[in-house]
Amino acid sequence: MTAPTRGVLLSLHDVTPALEAPTRELWRLCRSLGATPALLVVPNWHGEWPLERYPAFMDWVRACARDGAEIILHGQRHDEVGLPRALRDTARAVGRTNREGEFLTLGVDAARRRIDEGLRTLRDQQLDPRGFIPPAWLAREDTHVAVRMSGFDFSEDIDGVRLHQSAKRLSLPALRWSGRTALRAFGSQAIAQWRWRQRVHSPLLRIALHPQDLAHPITARSVARELQRWIAALPVIRYDSLQ
Repeated sequence: MTAPTRGVLLSLHDVTPALEAPTRELWRLCRSLGATPALLVVPNWHGEWPLERYPAFMDWVRACARDGAEIILHGQRHDEVGLPRALRDTARAVGRTNREGEFLTLGVDAARRRIDEGLRTLRDQQLDPRGFIPPAWLAREDTHVAVRMSGFDFSEDIDGVRLHQSAKRLSLPALRWSGRTALRAFGSQAIAQWRWRQRVHSPLLRIALHPQDLAHPITARSVARELQRWIAALPVIRYDSLQ
């Protein structure tokens, strides 16, 4: 199979019962536009939302998978609780996350333990993730080594997708939003508009949606507008088509 040379790689991050309402809303928006996003599932959001305690939510996730959603492991708990940062780690995370970079500081062994624990959880829930994406795309190279060791087909960093079966790396820009403050919301909107104007230079693009994008009206409107534009302009592709 030849990898696509144009398209939108659409994903919905932070899939957890803690953020169920906006997660379902973004799913409905994508489906209304004829697109099926990959679902990045967090097994135990912030150590307080284990998936096994929310059977109705998991029924919905499994239904999405049956409808064609690719399932991707997205950390174990997502946050950095109990993981002190070194100065270099803090420098890498500036402007990227409010201490949600779970894999930012982890070496191979620690990353492998969390990845394998998360994989067991998803498999116990009758889900079969083929890839791993660290929260906020923040991870040392050690994490990608651990991903390969755990048998996943792919992982992501901020700059692109790593295909572990073929040992290839695809440089793919990512469109994402942040509505944590009004300034970040306006900035996200401006970047999204700039990315659209530059679309001729980005025939392959990742669009990463987060439930928190709907928390601010500016980012909520921008997400809806950009999804409509990009999905009309380019085909929505799957991670398994990149192999």
